[in-house]
Amino acid sequence: MTRVGVLIVGLVWWLAACSAAPPVERPADGPGATLTVALDGRPFQLHLPTSYATGTKLPLVVLLHGYRSGGAEAERYFGFTAEADRRGFLLAVPDGTRNARGQRFWNATSACCDFERSGVDDSGYLQRLIDAVKAAHPVDASRVYLVGHSNGGFMAYRMACEHADSVTAIVSLAGAVDLDAAGCAPSRPVGVLQIHGTADDTIRFDGGTNGGQAYPSAAASVERWREYDGCTDQAAAASAPLDLDATLPGAETTVTTYQAGCRQGSLVTLWTIKDGGHVPALSATFSASVLDHLLAQSR
Repeated sequence: MTRVGVLIVGLVWWLAACSAAPPVERPADGPGATLTVALDGRPFQLHLPTSYATGTKLPLVVLLHGYRSGGAEAERYFGFTAEADRRGFLLAVPDGTRNARGQRFWNATSACCDFERSGVDDSGYLQRLIDAVKAAHPVDASRVYLVGHSNGGFMAYRMACEHADSVTAIVSLAGAVDLDAAGCAPSRPVGVLQIHGTADDTIRFDGGTNGGQAYPSAAASVERWREYDGCTDQAAAASAPLDLDATLPGAETTVTTYQAGCRQGSLVTLWTIKDGGHVPALSATFSASVLDHLLAQSR
């Protein structure tokens, strides 16, 4: 090829490159980004929704994994990142510490799951996590929520007990409150949604023991929080059943809600998954149903 030919080819390539639309890249710390946030040597993931805008206050949801699991696995299970983008909330996904066998856990109650008695202060860590997100991002302090599965559900209850001033409402899937009522003295009402399968053979619907330590039933956990929040014992009119488990036929989940008399607009609710196990096969509507219930609550 002649020198002129080379120049022409080069010019055509340059013009084509200049006319092509530049690739669209999201900022590493802007809308739609998932950040790794350092905290106490235990970094956590924070997802900023696609609608994120500095100055616009957003709800914060903290997702807590189960025993021997991890934050990434919990997020895949619940699918909350897509919901955060759709609904516009901040999503924090931390990890528990590892025991001597390398299994992650939360030190929630005597029954779950600091079996080696390390005494790690997960309650303090999660409060500092909430404070760190508030310090760096526009959080609506009236709408801070925790959602936990199993050990994470136990931990969500502990946060409601010890940090009610920071927590608006919690969701516990297959968890339970501490059997020792003396260890729970919430400073203000916290909304509670307990979700539990009647066929759960790990954390039993009717209560039992774990690691030799007792935990209460799903109904007893709800009853305790009904009393904390000042709700009467009169359940609201029955709501339509929900379809939460994809492997069970029809709408298998009954809804029991206590609202009358509850202070500061709190709700205490039990979703009972008939024949549901410890790790339900979440239906396509599970996460949306949970978040509809949760995000409707504010202080």
